[in-house]
Order: sequence, then C-alpha cells, then structure tokens
Amino acid sequence: MRPQLVRYASYILASTLLLAGCASRPVADTASAPAAAVNSEYRIGPGDNLNVIVWRNPEVSLAVPVRPDGKFSTPLANDIEASGKTPKEVGAEIAKALAAYITDPVVTVVVTEFSGVYGDQIRVIGQAAKPQALPYRKDMSLLDVIIAVGGTTEFAAGNRANVIRLVDGKQTKIAVRLDDLMKDGDISANLAMRPGDILVIPESIF
Repeated sequence: MRPQLVRYASYILASTLLLAGCASRPVADTASAPAAAVNSEYRIGPGDNLNVIVWRNPEVSLAVPVRPDGKFSTPLANDIEASGKTPKEVGAEIAKALAAYITDPVVTVVVTEFSGVYGDQIRVIGQAAKPQALPYRKDMSLLDVIIAVGGTTEFAAGNRANVIRLVDGKQTKIAVRLDDLMKDGDISANLAMRPGDILVIPESIF
C-alpha cells in the first residue's frame, strides 16, 4: 500500500503546483494586446487631391481633386471612379481610358492631400482640442490619434473615454485611459487603432 500512497501524494503535489502556476499568470489585457493586422493599403476617398502623371504626356498630366461623389475628370477621361480604390488601381483606370488617344499610356497617381474613404477614417468627438476625422495610417495608435487632435480640453474626463469599434458587424465599446496615457506616460494604456474607430471623450462632471 505504501507505494500507492507515495504515488497519490506525488499526484496531489503536482496538481497543486500546476494550479498555482496557472493562477499566477497575468490575464491578457485585450485593450492593449496587439490586434490582428489590417489591410493598410491606402484607399482614395472624396476630398483627396491627386497628382495624375502621364509619362511623356505633360499636357494631360494634372492635379485634380476627388469630388464628393468619389469621381474626378481629366482632359481625356471623364468621371473616373476613385473612391474606395488604391492609387495604383485608379492609375490603371486612367490608362485604360487614355488608351483610345495615347499609345500604351503609363499613368502614375500620387495622393497629395489625404481624407480617405469614410469607412477607413478615425473620428474623434467630444472633449478633444480639435475634434475631427483622421485618415487611418498603418500601425496607428491611440497616442497618435490624440497627438493629431491636439490632446484633450481641460474639461475632458480622459479616463472615461471609449473607442467604439465594429467587430463582426456589431459595435463594441472599448474603455481607454487617456489621462493615464498622456499625463502619466502609461504606455500600457495605449491601443492599436483600426479603420472606422470612433474615439469618444466625455466631459468631466466636476
């Protein structure tokens, strides 16, 4: 019987140590943990300014704004749809339209002023110094957004702010600690932003 008792005691000891080890592991902070990568390739939106360069054809090269309907026109190509497309895709559309007039046109599109597609913008509302919509940039963080809007007002309740994010078709509210991030330099309060996020900064009740 003694060997059985020894094995049983060893089993109890091993189980206890395993449970203690699991209990000591920190719980992951979903707000600060790295999120899955997103497609950061820039998509043109209404309000963007484009520089259209047609190689060896300066007479049809020009700077042009994207209209509110998401389209723009060039001297030989009317109503090119740009909204939601990458600069490379728009360049290919222009080249296709110019092919009726120019042999093998080579077109490059450069975005010179950025607004982006509405669904890709990050909106900051409430007690920000400069509430606005920002074009999403690759690896953009909560700290980047706060810097872009000039910080918060003196009336802001930064630690009661929230990021509203669309997850699997449903709006999800993520609590963020702006005061800890900006005033105390607590980098654990930073958050990876995603296209379409809305940062809501409430007013302090005091």
